[in-house]
Amino acid sequence: MVRPEHLFISPGHNFFGHHGQPAGQNPIVAVEQIECVAGRGIRGDRFFDHQEDYKGQITFFSMEVFEALRRELNLPAAQPQALRRNVLVRGADLNALIRKEFEVQGVRFAGVEESRPCHWMNTALGPGAEEWLRGRGGLRCRILTSGTLRRES
Repeated sequence: MVRPEHLFISPGHNFFGHHGQPAGQNPIVAVEQIECVAGRGIRGDRFFDHQEDYKGQITFFSMEVFEALRRELNLPAAQPQALRRNVLVRGADLNALIRKEFEVQGVRFAGVEESRPCHWMNTALGPGAEEWLRGRGGLRCRILTSGTLRRES
């Protein structure tokens, strides 16, 4: 069973659209719950109503992958919010959900594609993070049904 451990939203983009420029300074905010709105995104997040049928209305990342990244790259101070993903989950092979529909806490999602890491990951997490995350960057999804996800600790 997929269990959300961390939930994050951000009001603005720090890396998206900033290539060749400094990173933005928008906070990424840890929250206890997020409101998923079908076809639109997460209310209050930077990608809410970004564009019609946007493939990254919500992003998922594996806690197991994050823990392995910290261990293998010796980045004990790396924090989950640095990933800039919305939902960090435990108990899911996210790559297996690409091109599949799935449900978490009663909300339905369509897995679209891997959330590919960019060069900013080396700055946000530490040296080597972009390369290490290739093929493990998380999952971009469309929201199929509206509902609320709550953090489970």
